[in-house]
Amino acid sequence: MTHLIRYKTSNYEHENMSSIKEVAKLAGVSIATVSRYVNSPDQVHTKSARRVAQAIQATGYSPNNLARNFRIGKTQKIMVVIPSIGLPFFEPILRGIRRVADSVGYHILVMETDYNHHQYDNFSKMIMTKQTDGIILLSTLSPFQDTNLRDSDTHPPIILGLENVSPDLESFPCVRIDNRLAAREATEFLINMGHKKIAFMYGMPDANSVITKPREAGFREAMAAANICVNEDWLVDGQLCLRGGRQAARELLSKAELPTAIFCANDDMALGALHEFKQAGLRIPEDISVVGFDDITFAEISDPPLTTVAQPAQEIGERSMQRLLLAIKGDKASINTEVIPHRLVVRKSVAPPKTT
Repeated sequence: MTHLIRYKTSNYEHENMSSIKEVAKLAGVSIATVSRYVNSPDQVHTKSARRVAQAIQATGYSPNNLARNFRIGKTQKIMVVIPSIGLPFFEPILRGIRRVADSVGYHILVMETDYNHHQYDNFSKMIMTKQTDGIILLSTLSPFQDTNLRDSDTHPPIILGLENVSPDLESFPCVRIDNRLAAREATEFLINMGHKKIAFMYGMPDANSVITKPREAGFREAMAAANICVNEDWLVDGQLCLRGGRQAARELLSKAELPTAIFCANDDMALGALHEFKQAGLRIPEDISVVGFDDITFAEISDPPLTTVAQPAQEIGERSMQRLLLAIKGDKASINTEVIPHRLVVRKSVAPPKTT
């Protein structure tokens, strides 16, 4: 087979074999190692891969990627489906995905859905035409409008980065924190600070979405364990965004009684609420304490700095991409859900409630 390939592409191969030899010599490795790096970078030792990559850059060697991809049946592309590129929480996740993808020669296609089901038509077409080797879904609703497509073997491997956000995605492997436990710990922190009048701000209450359901469950568990009744009038929808957080805060401000603390299911809503409370003349945390979830960049520099649950966003991106690579290779280890640690970051947006 090797002889036939050489015969049919002799001129091109002669030119490139010379380049491969140059790369191998400069990197101090064998020609086989260079070839292996070009075709399956993940199978080359990290130090050798780094030397080969540097040698390729120095020599300007350019393998015939189209021919290689056709030969191995891979596109060397993965798709990341994301609700909105503008949401700050996703930036470090994408950075983690890109870091692993770059190390093995994969390119990333990003699809923004804005929770719009019409966007998934293009997604389905790309699945059917196998334009990517794998897919990472980041907090998006199910792209499978056709359930037959979801349950078939026609789609490439799919990994959920972050929690499952719709019931029909439960069968796919996931890389996430324990959202329920994290929310319970955040609520227990408020309770231990002396708060009993605690509001909860959720997002995306659509019947087909479970984005903040585990966090609400953790909130309710902590309240029940402390024998504190949940005031259902203090559960408000912040739409998972800054503007929604402001609007939900205004809703709370219109109530007959104001809670002494609020736990928000993400930082965007928390920052919106914090701003709106201050605009209304309330002091944070003297008059009302605010806790968020995610630990986005702006949480640390808000006024006051926001107490929040930290998700290791870049690590989630890296682990998701690593797991997807395993799935692309057919490794059964990729089918398991991976739960990674979270932590509560205590800053200055929480204080004990005022005494009357």
